[in-house]
Amino acid sequence: MRIQISLQGKNKDLIFPLSYNPLIQAAVYNNISSKLSKFLHDQGFLYEKRHFKLFTFSRLFGRYKIIDNKICFEPEINFYVSSPIDQVIKEIAETLLKNGFLILGQNKLEVVNIYFPKMPNITNKVKIRMLSPVTIYSTLLTPDGKKKTYYYSPFEEEFRNLISSNAKKKYFLLFHKVIKSGIRIEPVKVREVIVVYKNIVVKGWLGIFELEGSKKLIKTVYDAGLGSKNSQGFGMFDLATQD
Repeated sequence: MRIQISLQGKNKDLIFPLSYNPLIQAAVYNNISSKLSKFLHDQGFLYEKRHFKLFTFSRLFGRYKIIDNKICFEPEINFYVSSPIDQVIKEIAETLLKNGFLILGQNKLEVVNIYFPKMPNITNKVKIRMLSPVTIYSTLLTPDGKKKTYYYSPFEEEFRNLISSNAKKKYFLLFHKVIKSGIRIEPVKVREVIVVYKNIVVKGWLGIFELEGSKKLIKTVYDAGLGSKNSQGFGMFDLATQD
């Protein structure tokens, strides 16, 4: 389930840091119940040693310009939040409808529209457009014993394997079933982006990809996010418009 939130500010421009992902993440936590917020933030859904929050969000969309290392949007912006846990989306909607506003950083924004996009017609082979960068990584040990995070490129086989494995884990957490079939991701027209999340440099990829394989897995990652760091604003996608 996902929600599109359209907002309007009173000021001429809405000014955010370039690395605004934590502001949207905080808005998600602040607009759901304290019980659900605490569970997702502190614990989430445990798979072996990994904690999955099972929600994701898009970048901010609107007309903008970059000035003095800030991103300045014109007064109207929108973004999406998605989760296979319907309660997350429903609580966000209820809170926004009740309050009529949303806080993003230093900006108090009026909620002008809330829209619930329907699940698109997902088949075994679809082209997708990333609404936020997709990323996948491994933590490796250097020769001197230090930990190093390695972010994979979509042109590496490990990227494809880890994306599929990650999707299977999310499916298991949601449905308590092991799924043998996987998905294969192929870059079509992509570009690398660098996102700084709370002083941590994250490498991700925007653009068009092709997903092929289990419809169940594709639907799972449509709601929960593709790849890693979904709750930090990575891995949200929609179906690409067919040419």
